[in-house]
Amino acid sequence: MIKNNFVWQIPYGVKDFLIGEAARKRALESGAAELFARWGYQEVVTPTFEYLETFDSSTLSEQAFKFFDREGRALILRPDMTCPIARLVSARMRDADGPRRLFYIANVFRYEQAQAGRQCEFYQAGVELLGAPCAAADAEIVALAVETLKNAGLDNFKINMGHVDFLNGVVESASLDPRDGERIRSLLAGRDLAGLEAFAAERALPPALRECLREAPLLHGGKEALEKAYRLAGNPTSARALDNLKNIFAMLESYGAAGAIDFDLGLIRDFGYYTGMVFEGYTPGLGFPICGGGRYDNMMRFFGESCPAIGFSAGVDRLLIALGRRNAAVPSAPGAYVAWREGFFGRAVAAADNLRAQGRRAELAFCAQTADEALESARGRDLVYIEK
Repeated sequence: MIKNNFVWQIPYGVKDFLIGEAARKRALESGAAELFARWGYQEVVTPTFEYLETFDSSTLSEQAFKFFDREGRALILRPDMTCPIARLVSARMRDADGPRRLFYIANVFRYEQAQAGRQCEFYQAGVELLGAPCAAADAEIVALAVETLKNAGLDNFKINMGHVDFLNGVVESASLDPRDGERIRSLLAGRDLAGLEAFAAERALPPALRECLREAPLLHGGKEALEKAYRLAGNPTSARALDNLKNIFAMLESYGAAGAIDFDLGLIRDFGYYTGMVFEGYTPGLGFPICGGGRYDNMMRFFGESCPAIGFSAGVDRLLIALGRRNAAVPSAPGAYVAWREGFFGRAVAAADNLRAQGRRAELAFCAQTADEALESARGRDLVYIEK
């Protein structure tokens, strides 16, 4: 009795995908893979775990699952896909000609406070574009992110676009201690306006800088946010960052994607390796980003190659939640149930094969049935009854 009531548990932070959920996940991932391929990206697959030092250029190793191999070397379950792909390109694709467009569909692992859309194991569909330093490459990645969300079935979302050098310029121009600069970025990442104000008062920062820090988290919206940022920044590094965003936005207008874009000059992504434009995608009713990415031109140096790079990933689990809340059904092929009368098994197998060759889903009965039994077994599927 006790044995019959026992329910096997799974570890904290992981989940099962049941029938229907698994089909929706597979359809979403397949749709993303087909879209990436149409844009010229080629799929790569990297190991689920890597040597720990592969992630030394990232701040993510602190959130990672780590263990040792038999020789005592430290290993890590990949906490993101950008570092493994940078390692792969450096080790295996160094001599490839021209920009390298790569995509992946993969599970990643981080110690997280488990919540809707974010477990310790979660799934990403993403791309990396290596070898293209220009604004056109940035625009392509953002436009592809917009198409990925549309392709998944979302019709109500925004991409918030910022630039790490906007705030870098502000901090540099004030000649702040690097630790103070990190403190400001941390407060901005948390949109902690009270904390920023207290920090500015404690350090007796100049009035112009205090105003810029006070306004930065609020610099969000259309072109008017960009114009206000120009007026507030007043330093060449921030101005170049804003010029870069302006160029990217103009190119996104050519893609027809500019309507999905808002500027967000207070946007801070917490991976530590971004060097230029960054972005995150949001949809109403979901309090966390559904996609994100940006430029990371310095990472490849860590792997021994100087190479500009940019990429993004979409959270498969979060997209499934967003689609579910909007009742946006993932299309599936109609199914058929192929039943057969005694003596007609061979013809039933041929009928099922024929349906499958047409792209239909066909399930074959395991034993001979009467017509009434077959109708009951079909349970809403198209019935194909072989009786002669």
